[in-house]
Amino acid sequence: MKNQNNDQPLADRIRPHSLDDFFGQEEIVGEKRLLREAIKSDRLPSMIFWGPPGSGKTTLAFIIAQQSDSQFKQISAVTSGKKDLIQILDEARESKKSGKKTILFIDEIHRWNKAQQDALLPHVEKGLVVLIGATTENPSFEVIGALLSRCRVFVFKQLDKEDISRIINRALEDKEKGFGNLKIEIEKETIYFIAQMSNGDARCALNVLEYAVLTSPDDEVKITNEIIKEAFQKSYLLYDKDGEEHYNIISALHKAMRGSDADAALYWLARMIEAGEDPLYIARRIIRFASEDIGLANSHALEQATAAYQACHFIGVPECNVILAQAVVYMARCKKSNELYSAYQKAAQDVKEYGNLPVPLHLRNAPTQLMKNLGYAKGYKYSPDFDYKEEQEYLPDKLKERRYIEERE
Repeated sequence: MKNQNNDQPLADRIRPHSLDDFFGQEEIVGEKRLLREAIKSDRLPSMIFWGPPGSGKTTLAFIIAQQSDSQFKQISAVTSGKKDLIQILDEARESKKSGKKTILFIDEIHRWNKAQQDALLPHVEKGLVVLIGATTENPSFEVIGALLSRCRVFVFKQLDKEDISRIINRALEDKEKGFGNLKIEIEKETIYFIAQMSNGDARCALNVLEYAVLTSPDDEVKITNEIIKEAFQKSYLLYDKDGEEHYNIISALHKAMRGSDADAALYWLARMIEAGEDPLYIARRIIRFASEDIGLANSHALEQATAAYQACHFIGVPECNVILAQAVVYMARCKKSNELYSAYQKAAQDVKEYGNLPVPLHLRNAPTQLMKNLGYAKGYKYSPDFDYKEEQEYLPDKLKERRYIEERE
């Protein structure tokens, strides 16, 4: 492997210092966008940067640090805690005395628990620090509501292939921070291939490029698609079993089955299985689907779903993949009905709206004489005695004759 004087990864070395060199996220920092103007004027609100890995969250925070006159403090929620926060807040108070603001960048803020986030809240509220939190997780779930309400959320998208190609070209052209005077031969098609394989993650693309260059045995490096494939080692699957993409893909599977698209359902199933998802989690979601989206249209769907769960439990991975495939295709091809789901939602809404309505007296049990004297069970018609054709009300008085589900012959 070639010597590398700088131990910093390529992605860190070539990180841009200005917005002019920041590629992607035009909807956030494009010309005349509010955040771009706020950075230029150094009048930043507290913010949460939410987006997938390698989309530019940390890079944009780095640019803000370079361009702001404020004191800039950076910590990672993985390695830092409340003690580190207290120290930064003490320094912020001293800086404020001299009229200098403090910007606090917390990478992976979702890693902080509620108590740690609570400790930060009053200082953001009072303006002691301007918070920039970066997260790959949905802040609606991972950032406490009080803190989230005091921040602007900027949603970063996966970088497209053109933006990643531009980032790769900049790394190749920057002799000082890139690969020095090393002669690197690489076709445009290969650069585009790296961009395509990296799934919108600029850091991944740069790491693969650096590995391919530094492991080349020759002083004059020729990078081909085959070398890049080897550098990737295996398909780069963007899938975090505890993260946002986990919920995105299971949602896609559910919607594909609901839309009766068996091919799409199989694709999203394969995305999860090949990335190492727990097959029993998928099976549980299929069971839910069987009642929510098929329900009374085909009562066998629930049987198929529960059988799939049991079979997956019996034989495990990887053999259970075809069992899940069978269940998913069956669900996609079934006739659909959300009648049960809608009916339950209506009933639940009445529960929320009317609260704990009293059970009608004739439906109450009367195990004691006092209860009988109070009218419990009085007038109740025992269904078998009327050949199940009796007419009586089973709902509370305020909901008499309410119908949640269509009657069947």
